[in-house]
Amino acid sequence: MIKKAAIPTFNLADPLIAIPPGKVDYDLNTFFPLFSSYIYKLCSDLPSVVYSTEAVLNDFEADGVVYLELRTTPRASPDHNITKEIYTHTILSSISSHNANPSNVMHTKLILSIDRRNTVAEAEEVVDLAIKYQSVGVVGVDLCGNPAKGDIRIFGPAFSRAKAAGLKITLHFAEAPPSASGEELWTMLSWGPDRLGHVIHVKDEIKEEIVRRGIGVELCLSCNVHAKMITGSYSDHHFGWWRHSGVGVALSTDDVGVFCSPLSEEYYLASKHFMLDRLQLKELCERAVDIIFSGDEEKKRLESLYHSWEGWEM
Repeated sequence: MIKKAAIPTFNLADPLIAIPPGKVDYDLNTFFPLFSSYIYKLCSDLPSVVYSTEAVLNDFEADGVVYLELRTTPRASPDHNITKEIYTHTILSSISSHNANPSNVMHTKLILSIDRRNTVAEAEEVVDLAIKYQSVGVVGVDLCGNPAKGDIRIFGPAFSRAKAAGLKITLHFAEAPPSASGEELWTMLSWGPDRLGHVIHVKDEIKEEIVRRGIGVELCLSCNVHAKMITGSYSDHHFGWWRHSGVGVALSTDDVGVFCSPLSEEYYLASKHFMLDRLQLKELCERAVDIIFSGDEEKKRLESLYHSWEGWEM
């Protein structure tokens, strides 16, 4: 392991042994500790942050993705003199370099995440960074983290300020029973979100409100099935309901490195288990354009790409 070779005292087992390729049977109790014990420790210095960001961008580009909204929770690493702002700026610099390469078709934007475990001050700092770097690629603010942790009501002012600054809002929403109480879901909806992620444990009245407002949804088939976040398998996934709801549906990855499923695989799974032909996949992609966090110019670019791609007719 490169990092252990550079730092002999680095005490962490090889992640390829701890998280072997092909192992996907993680649940919410085992998934989140992976980030604190591996991802965060491995990406604790600037070279590691740059390397991992560039690797992620290259992987999505190689998978045929043409538009990406990458998200990250700003983190400080005092041992390496890295502040949350330096961390954010470093990722944005890597994104900017990738976007500037004329041979890359994929355009990438950044979403900064508030963790459910954050304090009010930490949440406000995330919004400060999102506003400061809005002109160079930050398009929104997310709420993420262990659904069994935290009182999300404390974040209302932070999301209100982000919204007022013109940033978009996406929220991990009802992904597990502990985060699916009516009080929590209506509180989140009061923040005026532009998109919602997972939307698993949602009662009909909440579904109806989401549809009434036209809020887009981000769905992650592999994650939900492998982590047993839903009952049943792929054909039982709530994608089957949402794709007929009239709102934009964005198939997403959460998380490629853990569940071994790139975005192309998510579209394949949707096609296979819900009997979607190529034209229906095209319609799914086109409807997702309406809920991206970029402006009209990027939406027109994507519409043109989808319209002209010959693969739909193969």
